[in-house]
Amino acid sequence: MKSFLSSSLLILLLGVSFQSVAEVERLKMATTTSTDNSGLLAVLNPPFEKKYDVKLDIISVGTGKAIRLGKNGDVDFILVHAPGAEKEFVDEGYGVEREPVMHNDFVIVGPANDPVDLKSAKNITDAMKKLLEKEAIFVSRGDDSGTHKKEKNLWSKVGGEPSGVWYLAVGQGMGVVLRIADDKEAYTLTDRGTYLAYKDKMKLKVLYGNDEALFNPYHVIMVNPEKHPHTKIDLARKYSEFIRGEEGQALIQNFKVNGELLFHPDVIK
Repeated sequence: MKSFLSSSLLILLLGVSFQSVAEVERLKMATTTSTDNSGLLAVLNPPFEKKYDVKLDIISVGTGKAIRLGKNGDVDFILVHAPGAEKEFVDEGYGVEREPVMHNDFVIVGPANDPVDLKSAKNITDAMKKLLEKEAIFVSRGDDSGTHKKEKNLWSKVGGEPSGVWYLAVGQGMGVVLRIADDKEAYTLTDRGTYLAYKDKMKLKVLYGNDEALFNPYHVIMVNPEKHPHTKIDLARKYSEFIRGEEGQALIQNFKVNGELLFHPDVIK
C-alpha cells in the first residue's frame, strides 16, 4: 500500500512539475548581435524572466533580419539600432510604440600600425576617404544589420559602397567580423560595446571615434497586433517598460567590461 501511495505521489508531483514547465509563458524577441555578443542580454533578461515568470526566446541577428522577423510576425518585439529602418517599420504599420532604450557609438578599428593613418583623420568623411583611397583591407558585415546600414551611409559620403579584393563583405555578425579583421590585420566598423566586449581577445585598436556622426541609438518596438493578432503585445510591453524603467536602466548603466561602460541608458540618467 505504501509503495502504491509513494508511486502515486511521485506521478502527481511529476505531473505538476511538467504542467508548471508547460505553463511558463514564452516571449519572442529579435535583436541585434551587439546586444547579445556584448553580454548585455545575459544581465538584462533573467530579472525580467523571474519577475514575470516568462521565458525569453532570443533571436540574435542583424537589424535588417530582425525587422523582417517582425514584419512576418515571427517575434513579439524587436530591439534594434537603425533609426531609418525602424521608422519605416513603424510607418508601414508593422511596428508600434517605438521607444528609446540606450545608446553607444560606432568606431573604426584596425591594426595598431594604422597603414592608412586613420588617426589623423579630421572628420568621418576624411576617414572614409583614407580607407577608400589606400584600399587597405576592410571587413564589412555585409548582412543588412544596423552596423552595415551605417557603414553604407558612411561610404555614401565619399561616393558609394566600395568594391575590390580589399573590401570583404562576409555576411557575419559583429563578433565574427572582429575576429576576421583581427586575423587579417584589417579595418572594420563596429559598435563600441561589442568591441569592448572582445577587446582583450584581439590586437585591433580604435583608430577613429568620438564623432557625433557615429552616434548609435537603440530602440525597442512592439510588433503591431493589428498585423499579427497572435503576438503578445501586453507581455512585450512589460519588457519594454522593464528595460526602460528604473531597474532595467540601472542594469544598463552598471554593465561594464573591464571597468568600461558599453551602453548608456537613454531614459533614466
